[in-house]
Amino acid sequence: MRAWLCALMGAIGLGGCAGTEVSRYAAATPPLVLESYFNGTLDAWGMFQNRGGEVVKRFHVLIEASWDGPVGTLDERFTYADGTTQRRVWTIRAHGDGRYTGTADDVVGTAEGQARGNALRWRYVLALPVDGKVYEVDFDDWMYLIDERVMLNRSAMRKFGIHLGEVTLSFIKREAAP
Repeated sequence: MRAWLCALMGAIGLGGCAGTEVSRYAAATPPLVLESYFNGTLDAWGMFQNRGGEVVKRFHVLIEASWDGPVGTLDERFTYADGTTQRRVWTIRAHGDGRYTGTADDVVGTAEGQARGNALRWRYVLALPVDGKVYEVDFDDWMYLIDERVMLNRSAMRKFGIHLGEVTLSFIKREAAP
């Protein structure tokens, strides 16, 4: 009965059933340690797809990241294909055992993350401006470290449990200057 209910809820976009847990990736390598990967300069390229799969936004992000003990700063500068720009500055705190929390000006409350193996699940609510209004949208990010320089990110966006679309990003960490 539960499997049938989950399938029905998924088909109509309501979600609500447990998915993959981050612990599933505990043995996957290379290990993702945010303090190491998000340290220095990174580039990311991404796109937003609406619930029908249409790509409606493309963008590049320049990220300057640094850590002072357990507290990290990720200064993200977005440039969209239409020429518009945006900036988000994350303050991230490492709590040990792969647990992280974070804040940013357009994040409602506190983001929570858990890393295991090469994966990080990062959940938060974003105050998202759309056509002159601001909507609070739930983000469920999954990040996967591919190697020491490349990470992939897939984010599901929901409002009231209804699937709105997905954001896909590829991160590339710049090599340190010699």
